[in-house]
Amino acid sequence: MISATRDAVLERARFFGAFLREPFSTGSVTPSSQALARRMVEGLDLAGARTVVEAGPGTGAFTGALVAACSPAAAIVAVEINAAFVAGLARRHPRVDVVHDSVERLPDLLRARALPPADVVISGLPWAVLDEATQERLLAGIVSALRPGGRFATFGYVQCAALPAQRRFRRRLGCLFEFLGRSEVVWSNVWPAVVYRWRKTPAGPGKEDRA
Repeated sequence: MISATRDAVLERARFFGAFLREPFSTGSVTPSSQALARRMVEGLDLAGARTVVEAGPGTGAFTGALVAACSPAAAIVAVEINAAFVAGLARRHPRVDVVHDSVERLPDLLRARALPPADVVISGLPWAVLDEATQERLLAGIVSALRPGGRFATFGYVQCAALPAQRRFRRRLGCLFEFLGRSEVVWSNVWPAVVYRWRKTPAGPGKEDRA
């Protein structure tokens, strides 16, 4: 218990330090909660997935829940651009292939590992604070890496829902994926958040989520 508490404190300290150094790539002052992590891995058929990707795992707030939900035979790849997080994440989750790189290179990263296209991508990236060009580059990597029928999950903070970058991001997702639904608000998270789930279809653009 003492060790777990110490690890949690250190994780929050690392996350806050990263936020101070790079606020626009970190996106929050504290890691996401376990309640949000549980919502992030729901409804994605992770037990049947062969290739699973976590985009922007940070300090690993979702990684443990992701590993627990996956089959032991699944390949799990976590792509993190912040070098301060990579070593600790790899140490805490030896089951996961932690890669220090950008999500925009995700198709190349999977090919280099001789892995099939991803069945599932979950994202902890701070979309609401990214400019349009960066959003497009990262989304292009995710879309190209997902197989047809593959699922994508991300989350948004309730108070950011009306921000122009977040609205633009949601509209863009509606052009790329079929919208599957959203979770209830996770009020216990700092800050309250909602998980959104999407599916890549071979038929073309999905219907935009206008809610």
